Amino acid sequence: MSKRWISFDLDGTLMQNPFGAWVFPEIARVISIQLGREHDIVSEMVAEHEQRMSQKRYVEAYDWDDILASRCDAWSIEKMIDIESLVRKHSVMPKVKLLEDGILQMLEEIKKRGFSLAVVTNGFYKFQAPVMEALGLLEYFDEIITPERAGTGKPDPVILQKLQGEVIAHVGDRLDHDVQLANRSHVTSILIERNLPEELLKLQPRMRANDHGMPLFCLEKWRRECKNLLLLELPELFMPRMVIHSMGELLSALDEQGMG
Repeated sequence: MSKRWISFDLDGTLMQNPFGAWVFPEIARVISIQLGREHDIVSEMVAEHEQRMSQKRYVEAYDWDDILASRCDAWSIEKMIDIESLVRKHSVMPKVKLLEDGILQMLEEIKKRGFSLAVVTNGFYKFQAPVMEALGLLEYFDEIITPERAGTGKPDPVILQKLQGEVIAHVGDRLDHDVQLANRSHVTSILIERNLPEELLKLQPRMRANDHGMPLFCLEKWRRECKNLLLLELPELFMPRMVIHSMGELLSALDEQGMG
């Protein structure tokens, strides 16, 4: 019998990683010490990441060690930091956390319904696995698809093709990565958005996506993702098929769609 998959994004969807609050600030401190002055190396790294993404160099865009090495070369200093080691150092609670209570129980229930679970993330395995392990997530997933393993990243549909069987739905928090990936792959796109306005919050998940207020809400969200407030029209590929405000809604949302 062919496997039926539900795939999940990680960061912003299931968990909070330590990069923003702990890993990047430590990198900045070490580099500033090496240079002998305060220097915002993180902004340079993020700019390099965004440039690589715009060039669809999805694997290189999330190779933070390579990005850091390139910035160190530019400043003629030695790269003395191993980012994987920093991630492991900071993968302890409360530096990392699950974004909701009950997430592990929800994953267990989905597995009981006969689904196979996959992570489809743009983070390298060496950066994601320590966080997943610390939070108890690792054991729930049958596959973990990452850019350096797949040879590409979201939103390239090729990354979902690494799953053998039928992908029923992909759940994520970003329109440009997750929703676009699912729609391009002809898979049900499920957006998790924990900051829904009240008028959308009161609707059922399958009704939210079709509500007249959703296109404008998604356009504003896409502008924030792109850091471009001048975008005027949201591509249809970026419109989710279902919208949930918490992982606690996912099971009922799957039932609504006849997927449960």
